Amino acid sequence: MKRKLTQLATKFPVVSVTGPRQSGKSTLIKSAFPSHDYLSFEDPATRELFQADPNEFLNRHAHCVIFDEAQRVPELFSYLQGMVDKRDEPGSFIISGSQNFLLSKNISQSLAGRVGILRLLPLSYREISQGSLRPEGAWSWIYRGGYPRVIASDIDPLDFYPSYIETYLERDVRQELGVAKIGEFSRFIRLCALRSGELLNVASLASDCGISNVTANNWISILSSSYVIHLLRPYAANRGKRLIKTPKLYFHDSGLLCNLLGIEDADELSVHPQRGAVFETAVVSELMKEYFNRGRVPSLSFWRDSNKNEIDVVIEKGPCPFAAVEIKSSTTFRSKYFDVLERIASRELDLDADHRCVVYAGEDELSTRRGGLVPYTDIPSVLGFE
Repeated sequence: MKRKLTQLATKFPVVSVTGPRQSGKSTLIKSAFPSHDYLSFEDPATRELFQADPNEFLNRHAHCVIFDEAQRVPELFSYLQGMVDKRDEPGSFIISGSQNFLLSKNISQSLAGRVGILRLLPLSYREISQGSLRPEGAWSWIYRGGYPRVIASDIDPLDFYPSYIETYLERDVRQELGVAKIGEFSRFIRLCALRSGELLNVASLASDCGISNVTANNWISILSSSYVIHLLRPYAANRGKRLIKTPKLYFHDSGLLCNLLGIEDADELSVHPQRGAVFETAVVSELMKEYFNRGRVPSLSFWRDSNKNEIDVVIEKGPCPFAAVEIKSSTTFRSKYFDVLERIASRELDLDADHRCVVYAGEDELSTRRGGLVPYTDIPSVLGFE
């Protein structure tokens, strides 16, 4: 990610780094641009100085500046447009924030074509392992999640995530996005957690939470824009098949998901009724992180027809499917895991055994005539990146 960030700064006058709160954005950009001035609009004094006289503020900070939590002052983007058009110097401004919705809205209005955009999610398994903090098994990794503070400071997830959720609700949801029904919104997040890995049913969520479908859709957008959840689109090919058109809901971080589900340790997770959905969530998130860390838009979908035949993940390259992935939470490989995958992928997606795989919670790798067995420790390998 750091290499991609510095590369974009040689091409674009503005680079934006978005991602969930406490995913390491500030640490990354400070490390990548040590000679840039750093200003955070989280600081009330800095916000006040900008709002009192934006032109004077930017005249004093006109080049090689990091603006952190930029969504706090949305008018910044309009002022930057004029400065960028006048100078057009690569790497002049690095902007970051934890609310993708506000950043994207203002970028699209003011900085379209002038900004390189990166998204930073919590740490991947590979990043955690490279930092000499290799997790003790699949369930330990999934239970703790990837937030840097949990990993680096060895904080108990039972201490970290409740505080994280409370901060998110109060600062992002109430203060920045203006949601008044915090109690209902908190319940809504937990209802989403129970549905991670399932087809999105807005009507069911709305009914269970006691809100309207319109409000439920708005809250789904808020959770997506703040990188709590994401929606995996269904595979779409004009083949006349009765394919499901509803997206699936996933959480970005498995540790946050476990906490919302009330799971209190890795051992409990390993036998929990939701362990399959949580493992699937972690695998899909790992694939998303690999794309984002390369500065690319994920080309992922799932395949499901009206008879509930399903492939968990379809990886696409260009207009064609590249690989089909089945996800199993077992630590033991069984040949039957390839049954549905082999039948559907070969018939519907024209994918041979070299482009079919099962990702599982074990650590052994195996190549079979029906496809490859991929351990949770090597999930990004299924994407075929060099």
